[in-house]
Amino acid sequence: MSSVDLNDRIPNNVDLASDRRLQRALEQWQPAFLDWWREMGPVAGAAPEAYLRTATSVDRSGWANFGFTRMPDYRWGVFLADPEPDRRIGFGDHKGEPVWQRVPGDYRAALRRLIVIQGDTEPASVEQQRHLGRTCPSGYDLRNLFQINVEEGRHLWAMVYLLHAHFGRDGREEAQALLERRSGDADRPRILTAFNERTPDWLALFMFTFLTDRDGKFQLHSLAESAFDPLARTCRFMLTEEAHHMFVGITGLARVAQRTCEVMREHETDDVRRFGVIDLPTFQRYLNFHFSVTLDLFGAEISTNAAGGYTGGLKGRFHEPEIDDDHRLSHATYPVLQWEDGEFRKVDVPALNALNERLRVDFVADVETGIGRINRIVRSFGVDFELALPHVAFNRRVGAFADLDVTPEGTVVDGETWRRREEEWLPSESDRAHVRSLMPEAITEPGKFANWIAPPSRGINHQPIDFEYVRLD
Repeated sequence: MSSVDLNDRIPNNVDLASDRRLQRALEQWQPAFLDWWREMGPVAGAAPEAYLRTATSVDRSGWANFGFTRMPDYRWGVFLADPEPDRRIGFGDHKGEPVWQRVPGDYRAALRRLIVIQGDTEPASVEQQRHLGRTCPSGYDLRNLFQINVEEGRHLWAMVYLLHAHFGRDGREEAQALLERRSGDADRPRILTAFNERTPDWLALFMFTFLTDRDGKFQLHSLAESAFDPLARTCRFMLTEEAHHMFVGITGLARVAQRTCEVMREHETDDVRRFGVIDLPTFQRYLNFHFSVTLDLFGAEISTNAAGGYTGGLKGRFHEPEIDDDHRLSHATYPVLQWEDGEFRKVDVPALNALNERLRVDFVADVETGIGRINRIVRSFGVDFELALPHVAFNRRVGAFADLDVTPEGTVVDGETWRRREEEWLPSESDRAHVRSLMPEAITEPGKFANWIAPPSRGINHQPIDFEYVRLD
């Protein structure tokens, strides 16, 4: 088991002090990171202290130690899961060979690109969420936002370490560029479209952490199978932190739905906006938008790049060791949904080319489980409304369906019909204005919650719900 040295200038469990050149390079990058955090990190009063978890080791007993930390003083660092003895490559052309501790020359560019794309999502989400502290529904929720933000910052450190340690000058330049791009900036946007979208309110945040962070879960699981062992170990540890982000999403959405249903039952009406909550049709339209945007993150349904990454051993499948096949896929096929001859139909294609689609299918099944949980809450109040995921071709901008106008039910319509009915399916400015109107200011008094959201069922780390999770100056 490797411990984390929190006394180092850069906390780490990779024996950074033994490589002075690498240590100096990261210490030179660190001030630029802190400048980025001060400029683009969370805005919520002056230097709050938050009840956060910080890793002291990467095993189960040490990765989640809780205590109050002043936000600018959070100890970001470099943590990798402990190595697996005699680990072997589990898939692709190199299956059965020892995993790599150094980057093979043939895969240098492809691995660097994978790491840069993953790394770019981490600061992007912090930038998207930076103003939400000003409208938080409770101190409990503000604390959860801060926990997500600092961990996204640490995930950035994880990718930057790999770039500096294994990719020389190119890696250092890419690491610097990660701090120079900005979410939504017209001239310097983030790489992936979903990370340039606005997150203007807390319903959007809960959708993001439920859906887009869940995409992160599936991407990290795939990278955790990589033949490049430092990347695999990095992602295995990141997954322990990513689980909390999704917890914030699903429980946040469940609390929103619960409060809405409470008001519907109390006032015996579906017209609940006037009572200061989020109506379920607006909830559904937010779900439609964030689900469709997240589906695009998986890339094209048929991809030779994904095939090359798999055969090369760079990126595996979700839960690769549990799949019952030869883990080479040379002759295997996989059914992919396509639009052909005026209808949607599944067509068998080479499984290597369908890896993006397979991962997307796994993601959709996982999301459906979460939506089922929320629907059970709605049904428990006797409310006749069922949330549903839209058709996978709805509102797509990447892949085979990007040029189609498709309703949430899966009907292809002409452009005029789409434009006329778009606000039935996606959040309108009126929807967003209503949601924003419910969040005029931050609520931080311990135990107090905004009217539009129910309290959680329990506190963080066995603390009471009315614990002072954030201390504001």
